[in-house]
Amino acid sequence: RFIETQPMEIKRQYDFEGVGVRDMYLLYHEELESLARHIPGVRRIRFFMTFGESYLSHLTCLQNVGMTSIEPILFEGQEIIPLQFLKAVLPDPASLGPRTVGKTNIGCIFKGKKEGQDKIYRLFNICDHQEAYREVGSQAVSYTTGVPAMIGASLVLKGAWKKPGVCNVEELDPDPFMEGLNRFGLPWQVDRTPVLVP
Repeated sequence: RFIETQPMEIKRQYDFEGVGVRDMYLLYHEELESLARHIPGVRRIRFFMTFGESYLSHLTCLQNVGMTSIEPILFEGQEIIPLQFLKAVLPDPASLGPRTVGKTNIGCIFKGKKEGQDKIYRLFNICDHQEAYREVGSQAVSYTTGVPAMIGASLVLKGAWKKPGVCNVEELDPDPFMEGLNRFGLPWQVDRTPVLVP
């Protein structure tokens, strides 16, 4: 069962290893649907993402003046869509790599039972923007998106993942994928005493 909230309504602070304390917001993300469907017995899944105050202030301003709208408007005799116009005048995201600094910390907190014992784990990866840029000419957000996709494609091509039809990654053997993350620049860590998110 999905529970809907207002955008950015639920905010929490979390201390991310290697990054520090950040505000994070409960959001919808498509993985929520497939994970809920394909992980037996799961009762609660939430997705949080961090945003800085400056980013949120700029986004609010753009929303207030209508620049995030997808409804066509007439501008100097031409019909335009404000969001598409905004995309055209903003810097190309690919150009941001050289000046993006800091780190990402992407992870999951798991709470449940294993062999009758209560368990809580936080599995996470820390990725440095500048190191990612030196390696592939892109910042860490793109790196942490592209490397897992490459690993998945490789596992399909090598036959390690062979399931007929279309499926989601959580339906497949996780072990070769997790090994691939360690091997291809996204080593993961496990915290066995994580702080839970209320």
